Amino acid sequence: MRRSYELGTAAPARRALAELLPPDVAAAAVEFITGPLLENPRRVGKALTDELVGIHSARLGRDWRVLYEIHDDQRAVVVLDIRARSGAYRPR
Repeated sequence: MRRSYELGTAAPARRALAELLPPDVAAAAVEFITGPLLENPRRVGKALTDELVGIHSARLGRDWRVLYEIHDDQRAVVVLDIRARSGAYRPR
């Protein structure tokens, strides 16, 4: 079995988890990020295109998206942000 990826988090993702997300969404995000996302990041999300090339997006429920980068050379996933679907693909 392949080993899972290492986890990194960017400041916007840490802030979302600590302050911005509703508690139930934050708990679901932590469970998703530390489980399925690290086991197989390409399977749980999709690669974005155009100005967001290099970033992947995974659904978290119906209304939330986890934005992340995959660094295969370091076997790492960096969670960039967790946003509402309606604003997930717009710059902050």
